[in-house]
Amino acid sequence: MQYYSTNHQAPLADLHKAVVKGLAEDRGLYMPEVIHRLPQEFFDHIADMSFQDIAYNVASAFFGEDVDLDALQEIVYDTLPFDCPVVSVTDRIYSLELFHGPTLAFKDVGARFMARLLQYFIRMDGEEQVNVLVATSGDTGSAVANGFLGVEGIHVYVLYPKGKVSPIQECQFTTLGQNITAIEVDGVFDDCQAMVKSAFMDKELNEHMKLTSANSINVARFLPQAFYYFNAYARMKREGRADQLVMCVPSGNFGNICSALFGHRMGLPIKRFIAANNANDVFYHYLMTGNYEPKASKQTLANAMDVGDPSNFARIYDLFGGSHEQISSLISGATYSDEQIRSTMRACYEATGYMLDPHGACGYRALTEQLEEGETGVFCETAHPAKFKEKVDEILGISIDIPDRLRAFMRGEKQSVAMPNNFDDFKSYLLGRS
Repeated sequence: MQYYSTNHQAPLADLHKAVVKGLAEDRGLYMPEVIHRLPQEFFDHIADMSFQDIAYNVASAFFGEDVDLDALQEIVYDTLPFDCPVVSVTDRIYSLELFHGPTLAFKDVGARFMARLLQYFIRMDGEEQVNVLVATSGDTGSAVANGFLGVEGIHVYVLYPKGKVSPIQECQFTTLGQNITAIEVDGVFDDCQAMVKSAFMDKELNEHMKLTSANSINVARFLPQAFYYFNAYARMKREGRADQLVMCVPSGNFGNICSALFGHRMGLPIKRFIAANNANDVFYHYLMTGNYEPKASKQTLANAMDVGDPSNFARIYDLFGGSHEQISSLISGATYSDEQIRSTMRACYEATGYMLDPHGACGYRALTEQLEEGETGVFCETAHPAKFKEKVDEILGISIDIPDRLRAFMRGEKQSVAMPNNFDDFKSYLLGRS
């Protein structure tokens, strides 16, 4: 399979290069030249398949031309030792609980899959070390850090905005040590992301060290998230509720919904999608007007979605040939203030007993407002509410239990490198690393 750049000014790349480089030479994002449709037989039997078997079939269609199938199966099964259930919240709205991985967030699957796939290519190359740069607004950093923790031949640098991630999120990537270095940037997520992208384009830095990204700009990070949507369809089909299925995805950098759209191109029979935003409404504005106008991100209650220039918009735009009409016919949008998020969390808990985190609340509310007659909605509950304990406790007037996996992180000692919002300082730091 060949991969091209969304900017169409870089040479074609194979999967090996797309994964190891992360970003194309022209700063574009890699896209596969072909998206293979899965056979009808697969969908006929999907309800009887395990999450692992579903994921292997999807991964084979994505990566089977470039990765030995036995190795790919081992990577998939190692990545998914857990299930992601679909839970009924109301008679028409279901929660796809994506927080059953090591860090209790949906990005665990993509991060672990990429770690194993990157290691596969490193061993093939005989490389001594690859350095992974990742910007995070919350959950990406913890998922990537834990997915790559202890993986031989890889060092991870996690850039995060100072004071703008939850305490539990922060401790999940600042207490690990080993091959994980946390960089605390005096800025916002968009600043962290810009520094990472600039590093990939810097000739001197790339001559000094081999760099790649584990953000959703990397095809190996965002594509495996499509596994979730095939699994959700299978579970809903088992319930006899898959005929008019609407998927609602809380969206920040748009890697998650982008993977769902790739799944749709592969034949996944989802009727339509909803992208639920917090107050960072750049995509919502695009859907309403046809104009994409990036702007500085706003700090909100749903901090992992605080993105003012979502990278994966470029992939969505390219996937639909730049057609606003096609994009807006398949995807609708929603945008919510912090107060609307709070009121939704309270209303859902009081009516159903289901605890939403601030991000999942955006997805749940969008379905309550936009579901049409005969449709069934599934929203992505992207992280365990305990990861936002201070906010959830205050909003719901309860004291949510912290799972043992999170408590273990909280006992660690913070290790981070303070960094001004300046690429030259970041570059000098990396050049000083052996």
